[in-house]
Amino acid sequence: MQIKIIIVSSLIFSILSCKNSIPDFIVGYPLNHTSNADPGFVLKIVTKDSTVYQFQTGVEDVHSKKPIQSSSLFNVGSISKTFVAYGILTLAKQGKINLTDSLIKYFPVWKNPELGKKVRIYHLMTHSSGLPDNRPIKKDSIYFLTADDAQNWAPIMQNDSLEFEPGTRFHYSNPAFNALALIIQQITGTKWQEYIQQLIFVPSGMKTSTITDGAHPDHGVSHAYLHIGNTWKEQDYGEEPTFNASGNGGVWSSVDELYLYEKAIRQNIFADKEIVHLSRTIYPLSEWKDSKPSQLGLSFFIDSIAHHPLYGHTGSQGGFTADFVSIPDQDFFYSIISNVPLDIDATRIKVLQFAKDHQWIKP
Repeated sequence: MQIKIIIVSSLIFSILSCKNSIPDFIVGYPLNHTSNADPGFVLKIVTKDSTVYQFQTGVEDVHSKKPIQSSSLFNVGSISKTFVAYGILTLAKQGKINLTDSLIKYFPVWKNPELGKKVRIYHLMTHSSGLPDNRPIKKDSIYFLTADDAQNWAPIMQNDSLEFEPGTRFHYSNPAFNALALIIQQITGTKWQEYIQQLIFVPSGMKTSTITDGAHPDHGVSHAYLHIGNTWKEQDYGEEPTFNASGNGGVWSSVDELYLYEKAIRQNIFADKEIVHLSRTIYPLSEWKDSKPSQLGLSFFIDSIAHHPLYGHTGSQGGFTADFVSIPDQDFFYSIISNVPLDIDATRIKVLQFAKDHQWIKP
């Protein structure tokens, strides 16, 4: 029999069951319950520095059957981009780069050099570069199983033309953040993973978080799965093309340590107020022509709920999904990480309604 603990205010309720029923606000889990052998997820809600709700179910690995905990390490997918962005913003603050620098300054060899001249660093950070993602992932899927940041970025520089003029439209780009990670390496002279560890992980107290670097991490982390038929098929490093490209999705963390990351942002532990402001204010793009307004800072997505600013980023890679939501003026934080695909956007909507119903987000 398993015990699930839900903490609400100062009261602790224990819910006992032979199988873990999935909460109603979780969307997309392929079963209506988890057993001791199924992958799962962990969800954490924090207000005023106290955990008011936590739910975990499933196992980190279907072979070891180690139960998922709030300290379990998962790949957080594109939430990783916010770490890369803080690295770039820090270098800009130090005067070592400029956000308006053309890419050709850092990557001099282009099939069409005009593209490298037109696209600026801030275009990469706002997914507005116009550079097509021309990587032949399906054709060369075996190659892309182990292709690193440089190998995922190289095809982009072979484009003949742009999809649109830089800074005028939004088109989400993973290779953009492979390039940003490579810029960090050029400027610092060290692996970008090591730079982020020292810049962010260490001062934030993220003692177990790590970043993909080849086959690392090869132990101590969760594995991701797809539910096919009646079996779980592993889908992460070695099975998912581009998984090894770490600049766009290489961070491994837990809901506990993602909260420490958020605390460090709010307290200006590794980034001063100016840098945090840039990361969480919609970046001005004067030539914007898209049908929808830009919602990007550098590089959190910015929204609102009950008239409160909301800063967030989702992640999805292989069988992993993740969400990171901060509403600072309500002292509210929510994160969920799974090692089986969930409908993370629909889940966010339902979790936020759940939080409003419990007055953790007030009008």
